[in-house]
Amino acid sequence: MTTKLLLSSDDNTRSGLLKKKIIHYYMANGDATIAEVCKEMNLSIPTVTKLISELQEDGYILDFGKQETSGGRKPSIYGLNPVSGYFVGVDILKDQLNLAILDFKGDKIRIEQNIPYTLENTPAALDHLCECINEFINSLPIPREKILSIGINISGRVNPFAGYSYSIFYFEEKPLSQILEEKLHIKIYIENDTRSMAYGEYLQGVVKGEKNILFINISWGLGIGIIIDGKVYFGKSGFSGEFGHFSFFENEILCHCGKKGCLETGASGSALYRTLLERYKEGSNTILASKIDAGEYIGLSDLIDAIHKEDMLSIEILEEIGFNLGKGIAGLMNIFNPELVVLGGPLSQTGEYLSLPIKSAVRKYSLNLVTRDTQIKVSKLGERAGILGACLLSRSKILGMI
Repeated sequence: MTTKLLLSSDDNTRSGLLKKKIIHYYMANGDATIAEVCKEMNLSIPTVTKLISELQEDGYILDFGKQETSGGRKPSIYGLNPVSGYFVGVDILKDQLNLAILDFKGDKIRIEQNIPYTLENTPAALDHLCECINEFINSLPIPREKILSIGINISGRVNPFAGYSYSIFYFEEKPLSQILEEKLHIKIYIENDTRSMAYGEYLQGVVKGEKNILFINISWGLGIGIIIDGKVYFGKSGFSGEFGHFSFFENEILCHCGKKGCLETGASGSALYRTLLERYKEGSNTILASKIDAGEYIGLSDLIDAIHKEDMLSIEILEEIGFNLGKGIAGLMNIFNPELVVLGGPLSQTGEYLSLPIKSAVRKYSLNLVTRDTQIKVSKLGERAGILGACLLSRSKILGMI
């Protein structure tokens, strides 16, 4: 099977573009007859028949046989060939990696989570990342040449068009995507982690037909993924969604961006951790006291676990964070008028402990007419949103859908 159609960025012939549109159609709608494709694309039956025949020869489309009908001539059903190519997704977290691989149809082949990894802004950490990816790929029962692309999620400022990450692994003039391609020998797309999560949720998560969506990633930091009219919004250079760096508080807390008063200094996992330590030192009690006293590392999973175990101090702080966050989300709703706001990221796993104060603040601070238009839901994909989104975004990019 050839991958020329997918990997050739200069294939802008009418035939090449129509073939990509046919593949897009089958990805969005599933198996269909030639007549159904013709109706959707407004093309003649001979044209679509010829294009589908060529896509069959290339290995992208399969003929699944005749459709059962009540009478008349039975049309053939066609659909994507799941083994014609694969897409790997990598989600880089502060202290671990998550990896996944999807087939051409977008079905999950394998997911591996919680792979130990320490994110540091060093060449050694970048080399270790490549080692982990190679180890994952080499363990798959799939030829390496069948992997068409790898999507890699990175937090912070990422320019996915130029392939640069400005928050981590920014050591050379060469784009990070090019450096990774030279190490891994597979097409690489880097992306902001929150945007990938939003796309994963949009295609395979809680979204059910909505086209205007805000995805809130509540992790150590705070970011949003924006989908407008069914399309991912990047901004001019891919830097959209830096919700955590709204100037929101009149405080003297220094954000990691170098400025003071950012929203994430009072509405994020780092805010929860910092406030917990402060109040513990002031005399409040917490089930995390032994870890704090021993100087042990406390991760987001520890904080979330404490909340699920009804640690009152953690719950009290989380409610304050939720209300602050809800106030910020109310402002976003007034600006974007979305159909759906999805609460995602690790802290969304606390469920109503977080979502109830968010909704309370939204009701208080958003315009009534806007609130009526918008649903607020918790992510369906949870921890898998990032890796699935990375796979799906890399598929869409290599196919020219984005």
